[in-house]
This record gives sequence, structure tokens and C-alpha cells, in this order.
Amino acid sequence: MADKIVISPEVARRFILGKQGLWPGRRWQGKAGADTAMRAIEHLQLDPLTVVARSHDLTLHSRVADYTPGLWETLAYEERRYFDWGGWLAVRPMDELPYWRNLMRRQRDEPHWRQQAKLHGPAIIEMRQVLRERGTVANRDFEMKDRTRHDSYRGRKDSALALYYLWRTGEAMVHHRERFERVYALAEAVAPAALLYEAGDAETEAFMMRKLVAFHGLDTLLAATAMASVGRLMSVPDTKRWSEAELAAGRLARVEVESWKRPTVALAEDAPLLAELAAGRVPAAWAPLGSSTREQVSFLAPLDIVSARGRSKTLFDFEYVWEVYKPVHLRRHGYYVLPILWGDRLVARADFKLDRTTNTLVIPGFWLEDKATGRDPEFGQALARGLADLLRFLGADKLDARAVLPVALRKVLPKKME
Repeated sequence: MADKIVISPEVARRFILGKQGLWPGRRWQGKAGADTAMRAIEHLQLDPLTVVARSHDLTLHSRVADYTPGLWETLAYEERRYFDWGGWLAVRPMDELPYWRNLMRRQRDEPHWRQQAKLHGPAIIEMRQVLRERGTVANRDFEMKDRTRHDSYRGRKDSALALYYLWRTGEAMVHHRERFERVYALAEAVAPAALLYEAGDAETEAFMMRKLVAFHGLDTLLAATAMASVGRLMSVPDTKRWSEAELAAGRLARVEVESWKRPTVALAEDAPLLAELAAGRVPAAWAPLGSSTREQVSFLAPLDIVSARGRSKTLFDFEYVWEVYKPVHLRRHGYYVLPILWGDRLVARADFKLDRTTNTLVIPGFWLEDKATGRDPEFGQALARGLADLLRFLGADKLDARAVLPVALRKVLPKKME
């Protein structure tokens, strides 16, 4: 078994940020860059909220120069390079579909989905036939007065629950979205015929587990993430046996991060990147196209894997919880707060709102981790550049930054889109 790789928390942080395309700056551009970024992200999680922009668009904006909102939909629904699926809703490359079809079949055989098939059997048969006849179908195509009402998080009409069942179990796929609502079609009308097969169990498990390691960069919770991220893929003992076998075969590398309590693993192919970073060098392939994150801050999306699900504490010693679903009186910060990445650290957070009546980007709240950062002229310029870039991305005309303190910091920020 190969010796473990020992790295500092700084190297771990830079490795995870760099693998995700967030550090030392944007290195991808345009539609081709968005394609590369979506693959590097592994699971681009989707979310419907548009307080400022949708979380998945913010995720790609922070990685891809010249990214425009909704560009991911061109790649997914027009060019069919990606598909979206799952209760934990994310976009994955279309060429991975055979592995996901294995998981779809496993879901169909679970007690919950077997019960759903029995409960909504007539509606499922009807929706299957409707898809054959019409080609594409959305939930809105059916009037409530004509349907059986249900009290479910997934839909109020039996037609909605039947379409959702067909999607989750693989018979239907999302053909496209309209105002984020799913428009369904039969799988054979969306996916290439060559990909409409089911990979074997062992092959699927190996692929999915490696994808999870790649997704996290350094995986400290392999057993838990295997179940949480893609459904009950393996039992905890099976996950441990798999990881030990992969380590023994040299396909995974054991990594010890100084001061981290839990052991970690990385893909063995990433060992050279860890070595480069440990030597104080930036991998040549990571060279930014323009400004670095030291020169221009990045605003991380609420669901960005580097800071979501408690990872901000481990990687940055930065407490971050997306409080959008919390009651107002329980929020520590604000409704739509984004962490601010400067260099390779999270140094602040800002609450954002896009006032569409005046086309103004409003910052209702702003919090520095260290007040000294707000007095640093270098940070002030980096924040100003980041906000100017965000204004351009959103197409906003003005910035209302009255909540930003200290006053000297606020004075260097743009007041309108240039």
C-alpha cells in the first residue's frame, strides 16, 4: 500500500478550490468553458430560487468568464450534453446515463417507489400514454378540476405525481424547462439510443464512488456521502471495503491533512497536483485567464460544494449556513447571503437582493470576518471589481451598498454598471 500524502490545510483548501475551478481565478470561458466547468463540478446542483440569480448560474459565473444566465440549459436541453435528475437535483453529463439508469432501476424497486406505483397506477399508465401521443408534457398541461388531488411536496395532482414517478424511475426525462418547470418526454426522445442501457451493479458502484471523491476533492466522509449524495448506493461496511480495496490497488491515495481529525482520500491521479501545491507552485493548467481571486473577489453560490453542507468550516474556518428557508427571527445574517472568496480564503459575506423595479443590486447586509480586512486597500479594489463583474452578469444598472462598512470601503465600490 502506498504511503499517505501529508499536506497542510492551506494546500487542501487550494486543491479543492482549484479542482472546482475557483482558484487562483477563472480559467474557463464561454460555452466551451461552461461545458468543461460542468464536468469538473461533477454534480451541478439546481435550485429554483431567483432572489439574485439561480444558485447554479452563480456557481458557473464564479468559474467561467463571460458566462451568461441559463447557458447551462443550452448545453443540457439543446445540445443534449447533460441531463438533470434526482431528489437531490443536479445536472450530470449525458454519457454517464447508463450508470444513473442503474440507480433509477434501484429506486423503482425500493418500497417507497413500489408504493407510489401502486397508489398512482392508473395515472402512471395514463401519463405514459400521453407522453407517447404528445411527445412533451408538463404538469401545467392538466387542470386541477380534471385530476385527483393529493397533498404531496412533489405535486398536488395525480398527473404531476405520475410524471414525477416516470422521471425518477427512468422512463421519462426532462426534455427542457420553462421558467424552471420540468417539461417531460420519454427517455428515448431525449437521450441517444446508444446510452439507453443500464450499467452493471459493480460497475455503477465503482463509478459513482469515484465520482463522489472527485466531487469533494478530498473526501473525509466517504461512507456518508455515498448514501447522501446519490441514494443508498452502498452500505457503510461495503463502502469501507471498497475504499480499502481502491487504496490497495493504487486508484485512491490516502491523504492526511494536518489538524484535520478525519482521514481523507483523493483520486490517485490527483497526487501530482497535490505535490505541485505542496511545493508552493500553482499547476500550469490552473493559470487564470484574467484576474486572480486576489485581484477580484468571487461570490460563492449558496449551494457551492466548497462551502455548502458544513464544508466552509472545515476548509476555511468559516461558519456558513444558507438561511433562506429559516424564519426571519432565526437568521443570524440574511435571506440570500453569499460567502466572499478573496485569494484562497472566505473573508466576508454579503446579503444580496435584486430590485427588479429599479434594476438595482441591493446589499442589505455585509459582514467581515476580520474588520482589518475592510481597511485593506487591496481588498477594497478586489471587492469593487467583483461587484462590477456581478452587476454585468446580472444586467443590473445600479448598486445600493449602503450596508457595507467601513465607509472608506463602501466609497471605492461602483455605484452603477460601467
